[in-house]
Formats: sequence, C-alpha cells, structure tokens
Amino acid sequence: MLKKNLLALAATVLLAACATSPTGRSQLIALPEAQIDQMGLQSFAALKTEKPISRNPQANKLAHCVANAITGQIGGNWEVVVFEDASVNAFALPGNKIGIHTGLLKLVNGNADQLAAVVGHEVGHVLAKHSNERASQQMAVQGGMGLLQKTAFGQSSPQMLGLLGLGAQYGLLLPFSRTHESEADIIGQKLMAKSGFDPRQSIALWKKMSQANQGQAPIELMSTHPADSTRIQDLEQHLPQALALFEQARAAGKQPHCK
Repeated sequence: MLKKNLLALAATVLLAACATSPTGRSQLIALPEAQIDQMGLQSFAALKTEKPISRNPQANKLAHCVANAITGQIGGNWEVVVFEDASVNAFALPGNKIGIHTGLLKLVNGNADQLAAVVGHEVGHVLAKHSNERASQQMAVQGGMGLLQKTAFGQSSPQMLGLLGLGAQYGLLLPFSRTHESEADIIGQKLMAKSGFDPRQSIALWKKMSQANQGQAPIELMSTHPADSTRIQDLEQHLPQALALFEQARAAGKQPHCK
C-alpha cells in the first residue's frame, strides 16, 4: 500500500511539473500565479510598515535608476523601496516589488553595475517563478509526509518519519534552493548586460561579497546559497554570452547614467 501511495504521489507531481524556467530547466509549478502575486503584495505591504524606509535622496536615486533600467527590459510597473537596514541584502517579490537595503548600497559604494548585478539577480527569481516553485515543492513534500503518516510504516516508526523529513529538507528543498540562486545569478547577469551594465561587475561583486563574509558563510551543503567560489565560477563561465549582450546594448545606445 505504501508503494502504491508513493507512486500515486509521484505521478501527480510529474503531471504538475510541466513548466520550464527561462534557462530551460523543468519546474514544478502547482499554484496560480495570481495567488503568488497576492502573497508578494501582502508581504511587501507588511515590510513597509515594519521596516524604516530610507529618505536619503542619493540612495533612492541610485536604487531607482538601476532598478528602472533592469525592469525596463521586462516591462511592468515595479515599486522600488530603499529600507534602512544595515544588512547586505536586496529582494524582489512577485507582484513587481523590489526592496534594497542601505547596507547593500554601502557595500557597492556607488557602483551602479554591481548594484545592477544584485537587482538583476533578485528580479531573476521573480521571472523564473522561484517563489511558486518553492511553495509547490513544499506542498509536494508535505503531501508525501502526509501519505506516510497514514501508513503502518509511518505510524509504527515516528523516528524514521522524522529522518525522512530531514532527508526531504536537505535532499530536496535546499538543493533546489541552491539551483534557484544559481539560476537567478545567470538570469541577472544577462538582464544587467541587456540593460547596459557591465556584466564583469557581477563577478567583482561576488568577490567583494566573499571578502565581506570573511569565512562566516555556512558551508554549501547546509546552505540555501551556493558557495561564493561556485557562484564566481558559474558567472565566469557565462560571461562571454553576457558580454555579447552588453556590447549589443551599448551599440543600441543603452548606457544607464546611474550615479
């Protein structure tokens, strides 16, 4: 019975996995995009009430200039907010929302190309529907654990059930998240290049990030982010294609003046 239930779950998951990411990777997308967008809108609205918003004109000018250039490649109306937060971070949410922390602006120190690498990366998550895929993965895992709980195997061995939950976390969810991060890196590098930002600065940024980590980042196996060295290697591998897009953008007159 257990085998039959698991096979039924696997068949359901395979039928649902019919989407393809911008890089050509197969995806499990099980939720309506409108629902994911609404979740993004609600989350962003909550953040704006919980976190202080920067009114620094220079910070806002740089952030909006870079974000507008990036999102201009994909269309839509995007809201950009600079948050007073010392952490080196930025994010983009479904529903066309972008948040940039002042800690990131301090790190890039006015380098618009490096900021574009981060913004492009975060927008890449939205373009690739990573939030939907992430939620769909969690639904599939929870559904599988629910099936096991209904079997004699699951009922008679709660310790084994707990180990299976741990295996699902580190064997499925975190590796997929690292895949998302790597995919967003490549999408972001292309986006910044198409916008007229120098894609070589994406590599310079992650080298700077690596130095800022000072060995404090978690090891890659237990992390949702690829190791800095892995990121840099992947970006270097895709750099020739990004440079070609950059040259095309500059030839077409795309040269953002974000200071």
